[in-house]
Amino acid sequence: MIRSLAAALFLSTAISGPLIAQDAIRSRPTALPVDNAAPMPKDVPYPGGTIRLEVDATDTVQRIFRVKETIPVAAAGPMTLLMPQWLPGNHAPRGAIEKLTGLTFTADGKPLAWKRDPLNVYGFVIDVPQGVKQVVASFQFLSATQPNQGRVVVTPKMLNIQWESVSLYPAGYYTRQISVQATVTYPDGWQAATALRGKKTGSAVAYETIDYEALQDSPVFAGLYFKPVDLGHNVTLNIVADDADELDAKPDQIARHKKLVDEAGALFGAYHFDHYDFLFAITDEMGGIGLEHHRSSENQVEPGYFKKWGDGAALLDRNLLPHEFTHSWDGKFRRPDLLWTPDFNVPMQDNLLWVYEGQTQFWGYVLGARSGLFSKQETLDAYAHIAAKLDTARGREWRPMEDTTHDPIISARRPKGWSSWQRSEDYYNEGLMIWLEADAIIRQQSKGAKGLDDFAQAFFGINPGDWGQVVYNRGDVIRTLNGIAPYDWAGFFQKYVDSTTKETPKGGFALGGYRLVYGDTPGAITKAAEGSGKFTDQSFGIGMIVKNDGEISNVVWDSAAFKAGLAIGSKIVAINGDEYSGEVFKAAIRSGKPLQIILKQDKYYRTLSLAYSGGLRYPRLEKMGEGEGSLDRLLKPKT
Repeated sequence: MIRSLAAALFLSTAISGPLIAQDAIRSRPTALPVDNAAPMPKDVPYPGGTIRLEVDATDTVQRIFRVKETIPVAAAGPMTLLMPQWLPGNHAPRGAIEKLTGLTFTADGKPLAWKRDPLNVYGFVIDVPQGVKQVVASFQFLSATQPNQGRVVVTPKMLNIQWESVSLYPAGYYTRQISVQATVTYPDGWQAATALRGKKTGSAVAYETIDYEALQDSPVFAGLYFKPVDLGHNVTLNIVADDADELDAKPDQIARHKKLVDEAGALFGAYHFDHYDFLFAITDEMGGIGLEHHRSSENQVEPGYFKKWGDGAALLDRNLLPHEFTHSWDGKFRRPDLLWTPDFNVPMQDNLLWVYEGQTQFWGYVLGARSGLFSKQETLDAYAHIAAKLDTARGREWRPMEDTTHDPIISARRPKGWSSWQRSEDYYNEGLMIWLEADAIIRQQSKGAKGLDDFAQAFFGINPGDWGQVVYNRGDVIRTLNGIAPYDWAGFFQKYVDSTTKETPKGGFALGGYRLVYGDTPGAITKAAEGSGKFTDQSFGIGMIVKNDGEISNVVWDSAAFKAGLAIGSKIVAINGDEYSGEVFKAAIRSGKPLQIILKQDKYYRTLSLAYSGGLRYPRLEKMGEGEGSLDRLLKPKT
């Protein structure tokens, strides 16, 4: 007994000894309390009064915005001023804080010291002296002069002001409770468009006093070559362009854009704005954008939108306006409850982006077809291309679709080496496919009497004229759907949104009278994408996209190309003894024989054999049966 106890004590000492010895040489600090300088926002009016914001936007050479902001204050003491961090529509913290420079604060002409909040680097803390009635902030926003610095927003011929880049706001208040009056000085001879209304004096425009939330939601496009076009229903297409001839839209082209506005009103049953401004830049100099706002949208397309209406590149651009316009209802007026935040520094939660973006993507293509911006066949080609692309997303085997809603934060839209396995922001197009099937189910359940149009009116068409926000959650979506057509909608979303899947939902095709098939000829959308991108897309078969110069830009996980050892960035020098070209690549695939490839990867060369016998594969939709199916009816105009 004594010997056993001694042995036990010895064993215990032997086990614990190394831990004690280890602890003896490791210092162990205790966590300090965290002092958050910025108060949480409260839904009360900002007591200081109206902020005056002055922006000098005349520097189109060095592309510097110069800002003076006069902020009235109600009391002395610590004050935190914030630059917006979490930006609606970006679904992520994307505020360009690194471009805010030269910041100074003064009170009664005397400088005030400031320090950055270490817990939120978008916050600047000052100490307001006794008796001071206002603080003046001065700074510059150094917009990008090259694309590698971020999106270019100023060129010699046009500019884009996003208010979150040229303003600060006081912490502690809902942004809708902070009033602002902004004035911008533009280059001489330029015209500007925004959802804001103002008075022009010379080259300066003094805009109406409005709350900071609505200011941030009302960006500006301005330019030397400018043309407004009335689309009806208080909607204006404000065109800015690199060259004057890009403004020349034909009557038939404008008629299709007017029909877009008509069709949207017929779909939703109400307009949620007092006026709406498409900010529309035809340019290859200012950076690309497609960003929604409640009473406007920021849109960039390549030159030739009107001039080369029938060309492939212009065709690819024509989905942009229907998508962003739909967001006025879906995303801006009706918004997921956790995506709505009281200010621009409270984090957003993206879980319901398959409604916010996915159903917007769905309606964007439907409205494109109904308005004539796309033909019906072009729309069907787009659906086929989308479904086939989604089927190459092998990452669905481990990553549910809903998890991709967090991708704007996870990857911040950085390039991916293995996107088919990693998945990307699939909630856009997979959301479209889910809602396409939902429409077909409603039409089937109601024997053709109803469709997703009825959901749109019930969910998005409430409160005509209201351009505030009405929030929702998944339960609200399910209840509204059940009110249209009773069904196991909870199980439907559990299957397609929350679970891993083998392929994208295609019930919208099958129930709608079509099926996805493959042939050796590209459809209109795939052909346009290949021409615009200067590549050959065989991700649907052999499993890769190759640029015209031989560089591999995508390899599908576990495809024949993947198994052969190919990777993005490698360059195909020759195939079967012939120098690489798109036609040589296609001919080798058509042969059904293994491809003998000479590959250059970095500075190294290697030869490999790629076994594949499936031929060229391009997706298209094939009609099943006779007569008009539910998908045909979905795409028919309502006006």
